[in-house]
Amino acid sequence: MADRYPIPAAFHRVEQTIKRSRFMTSLTHAPDMESARAFVAAVKAEFPDATHNCWAFNAGPPGDTAYVGLSDDGEPSGTAGKPMLNTLLHSGVGEIAVVVTRWFGGTKLGTGGLVRAYTGLVNLGLESLPLRDMVVTKRLGVSLPYPSVTLFKRLLPDFEAEVAEEAFSDVAEFTLDLPEERVDAFTRAVIELTGGRAEIHEK
Repeated sequence: MADRYPIPAAFHRVEQTIKRSRFMTSLTHAPDMESARAFVAAVKAEFPDATHNCWAFNAGPPGDTAYVGLSDDGEPSGTAGKPMLNTLLHSGVGEIAVVVTRWFGGTKLGTGGLVRAYTGLVNLGLESLPLRDMVVTKRLGVSLPYPSVTLFKRLLPDFEAEVAEEAFSDVAEFTLDLPEERVDAFTRAVIELTGGRAEIHEK
């Protein structure tokens, strides 16, 4: 699994009209399947007058199919949910849920037209979706002699390490969260800084 990957930074919505049918795409961050399903339910409740609320989600890392779901919600089988999910899985964005709401305008699009419409609406939303990094973190316990504390604290921003807890007894003890990808370099730097007197372990 990647140490960091883009995820939606905020709820986002776009609209488009295709052959008199109004389409609205709603996207949000979905860190797990429960939140993805809750989002789908919320959008459905918001637009009870819609003809269809088709949806798809990938509640895991980009391209991962372990936590996915989809629905055509009354559209012909395979014309909405599947192309929407395929678009999400190839987007490079993880932990994402999307609902495309359709108000039928009287003109049928045909199966090919529906696939293009639902794929296009997801892409339209992705184009302007605000993103942030999901960083996979590790929690470390570090104990070190007092003379090293000031220099140790100066090191932390370089490794994006954040102090979760600190305690002071015969030594200074810190509980830190930092990106998994930086653990090895951080450990080396702390050992070097303290002349090998620091103790570091995963929590």
